[in-house]
Amino acid sequence: MSTRKAGGSRYLYEPFEYAPAHTVEANERVQQERWKGLEYRLGLIEQGIERLEKRVWLTIFGVSAAILSETVTGFLVP
Repeated sequence: MSTRKAGGSRYLYEPFEYAPAHTVEANERVQQERWKGLEYRLGLIEQGIERLEKRVWLTIFGVSAAILSETVTGFLVP
């Protein structure tokens, strides 16, 4: 950002040149920031999926252990 020049100007910053090259650079910077944000959000989603996967496996093992214990107690206690 430019600093404000001394004087009574009504503009806070100096005007910038409007050229296609400048707009392309600005769009590229915006696109890079969007990609960073997207990668951050995707990382959070991946972490959530990993936690959910662990919970699902714990549930599967818990249910299979309960079924196995019921089967074994059925054979041992006639």
